[in-house]
Order: sequence, then structure tokens, then C-alpha cells
Amino acid sequence: MLHLQSSGNYINENKSKKRRTKTIVLSIMFLIVALIIAATIGAYYYYNKNIGSIDSNDHKKITVEIPIGSSSSKIGNELEDKGLINSGDFFRLYTRVKGEGNFQAGIYELTPSMNLNEIIAALKDGKMFKKPELTLTIPEGYNVPQIAKLISQKTGYSEADIIKKMADKAYLKQLQDKYPILPDDIMKAGLYYPLEGFLFPATYDFDVKKPELTDVIGKMVEQSSVVLTKHENDIKNSGYSLFQIITLSSLIEEESQREEDRKKIAGVFYNRLSKDMKLDSDPTVKYARKNFDVQVLYEHLKYDSKYNTYLYKGIPIGPITSPGERAIEAALQPVKMEELFFYARPNGEVIYTKTLSEHNAVYKKYRDEWKVWQEKDDN
Repeated sequence: MLHLQSSGNYINENKSKKRRTKTIVLSIMFLIVALIIAATIGAYYYYNKNIGSIDSNDHKKITVEIPIGSSSSKIGNELEDKGLINSGDFFRLYTRVKGEGNFQAGIYELTPSMNLNEIIAALKDGKMFKKPELTLTIPEGYNVPQIAKLISQKTGYSEADIIKKMADKAYLKQLQDKYPILPDDIMKAGLYYPLEGFLFPATYDFDVKKPELTDVIGKMVEQSSVVLTKHENDIKNSGYSLFQIITLSSLIEEESQREEDRKKIAGVFYNRLSKDMKLDSDPTVKYARKNFDVQVLYEHLKYDSKYNTYLYKGIPIGPITSPGERAIEAALQPVKMEELFFYARPNGEVIYTKTLSEHNAVYKKYRDEWKVWQEKDDN
């Protein structure tokens, strides 16, 4: 039997549904407002916690080192690790939003009583610099033996111990794990010094007079990693491996005395490589013989070594020196030219020629200059 619901009951039920719906909507709106208020309060608390000092009463000086080329992320993490700020991530975001940057590399003495803006200002103007106990400057174009000698003079470690550490396979593996940009090529047989080309030429500060040898070497490798990471895409697009680019850069560094010649010399090298010609670079002969100062003579050109570009075609087995960033840029941005030869005079001038006969004529004209230069240098 069919039962019909009265209209009065239907109206009451409809009103009840509307009240329930209204209650739900109001509850949701209240919840949203509450969440917004809570988020605002939380954000305000988070902001003030991170912008303020760790402890306004703690004036203890804490030493912080900012390496050359450090990112805001790396600086933030270092400050957090030292207990000077609450969050390295907040430091990175805050400096990005405010457009803060250009932090000066160096050793600083900061305190937990400093707020974030005071720390940022200190890192920008360098007023909180701590005078380093040791400053080590590696010139562009220095090779491993020269670098080892310089480190030895500054620290007291023996040159033999320094070179031995630079060749320690377990230590090299640690460096590769820490700086993945270090290629496996550094481990290949036949290299004189595995880290040749990856000890970046720069000035390094230390807060102790005799730092651990691993700290000294590690700093130089770290700076190489920073510089090479900047150029990583160009290296990948070059058609050559990173190790080959560093090797070629080291030749460019040794062959060029003037800034304007780096990219031209790179252009000549690439032209010769494309024609399957030997590079015929004198510095590779000096390096092969481990005799870096003596003038290259004709009989030296026959010295059998994979470094010797007078004997072996292509890019040599490995770098012969520590190239600076400008030499690396030259290897990645060579001048397009037709010349296949260049001759460097003692005064720094480089003469470029297209044919062997032209090159030989230049050589005959200026070759005695090097004899005179060598005699003056010996005296």
C-alpha cells in the first residue's frame, strides 16, 4: 500500500537539511580562518626565530671560514653547523628574496649574539675578518712539484710527504667521493701526478699556522670543483672530456703570457687536432723531462713520454700545470682562425702563421732571442 508524506513534514525536513548545511559551511569557514591565523602566527614566529640572534647574551667568538665561490646554501649550512643561525635553509631563502649576495671569502669571527642581518652585513663588508694565521697563494701555471715546494716552505711539511699524499689512492678516492666532478682519469697509469691540473691557483687562508695537509690539498681541489661546476655545461658540449679540457687548458696556460693570446692559442691547438697534427708544444717536453726551466733543445724533442706532444698526436696523457679560469675559458671558447702555428717570443709577443715555411722563417728570425734570455736568466 502506498503512503504519502505530508507537506508539513517535508518542509520541516528541508529546513533541517539547510541548517545542517549552513552549520557545515560555517564550520569549514571557521576552520579555514583558524588555519590561516595559525599559519600566520607560525610564520611570524618562524621568521622572528630565524631573523633574531641565537643568544643575545652570548658574545663568544666563533671562527667561520667562507671559501671562494661559496653559494648562499653552503654558507647557510656552515653558519647553522657553527651554531650561529637556526636554519641554513632560511638563510638561503632570505638572502635570495632580499637580493643579498657578494659575500666576501675569508675567515670570520662571529658571535651567537648577532642577528641574521648583522651576520649578512659582516659577510658582505668584511669587517669581522679574522687575520689568517697562514696565507697560501698558488700562482697560475704552477705544477705539482712547484706547489709542493711552496706548501713545504709555508708549513714545514716535506715536499716528498706532500707529493706522496697527493698520490695516495685512498685519499684520492675520498676526494672523489666529496667532489664528484673529479674524473676517474686522475687514477690512470702513466700520470706523473694524479692531482695535476686540479689544484686550483688562488689565495687560501687558514686559521692555524700548520693546517692538516688534507685541509690544504682539499681546499685547492674544492676550489677546482667550484670553478669547473660553473663551466660544466660548456665542457659537456665541447666534444671533449673534462680531463681533456683541463689538460688542454694547462697547455694554454703555459704557452700564453698575455691575456689576448689565450683564445688564439686555443684556436691553433684545435685546428691542429682537427687535422690530426701533433700539437708540438714545448712546455709538454719540459714537463715530460721534469725539467721545467731549461730551454727546449732539438734532442729533447725525442724524449719518449706520453706527455711529449712532439712525439705523440692528440691531447697529452694529462695536465702539465694548474690552469687558471681564464685558460679554461679559452679552451672552451677558442678563437676561430686558420693559423696552424704560433711562435712565442721572450717579450711575450706571439706570432701566428698558416704554413710551416712561414713558421720556420719566424723561428729563424727570433730563435737567438731565447739564447740571450736563457743566459740572462742563468746569471
